[in-house]
Amino acid sequence: MSLTELIAGVENHRKTLTVFNAGPTAAEDLQERFADRNVRVQTEQTESGRPGEFITLSEDGEVIAAASLNSFTDSLNEGRRYITRDNSPYASILDHLDETMFTSWSIQRMTAASREIEDRAWRVGNGTLHAGFQTLSTLQGELDLYERLGETDVDVHAYCVPDVDPPEYSTFTLHLERAEEIADSWFVVFDGGGDPTQKCALLAEEREPREFYGFWTYDESTVDWIIDYLEETYGYLEQ
Repeated sequence: MSLTELIAGVENHRKTLTVFNAGPTAAEDLQERFADRNVRVQTEQTESGRPGEFITLSEDGEVIAAASLNSFTDSLNEGRRYITRDNSPYASILDHLDETMFTSWSIQRMTAASREIEDRAWRVGNGTLHAGFQTLSTLQGELDLYERLGETDVDVHAYCVPDVDPPEYSTFTLHLERAEEIADSWFVVFDGGGDPTQKCALLAEEREPREFYGFWTYDESTVDWIIDYLEETYGYLEQ
């Protein structure tokens, strides 16, 4: 499986968030909130109207999580990604929505998302970061940032197609590849530095000129798969 096939696989596994016994505005609000997630929002009514307003998350026709609509929306309004109580249905739903699809992202939005992962690696201060820049000329604009990051205990790897001469030196490992998926893919992947809760990845492909389609994820197994794939598939040129 390639990076492109991984993106397609996430895209094809769309989940359904069903809002029961609530008015259309509740579903519209959730649709807006989760517009960039790989989820479809729909409404349904139970015959008796009981047990009140609630939501379910399903995949391939099977319910995989459920929660009270009020508790779920209250937690969203408070801006919390997780509720601290164990076995929280709210946390369970977002756990299942970790792989978040997006479409038609601009360079500006991709850069902002990349910065979040780079900043996380900087704060953790160790571990491994893999970043795909498509072309070496694009990487040149980020050299100062990545050389500073490479001066930490983070093991930094950069992947790109060589369209210009490589830099004289760097503090990170430079992978020069002519593979089509490297030319088409933008990715930033951090292994968490030994802390599984810090693992995260952004992976996208350029399907239209300077518009990117892909996903970000905090799922440990997905992050591990991307890193293993990159390490097993591509050699490197040390600078």
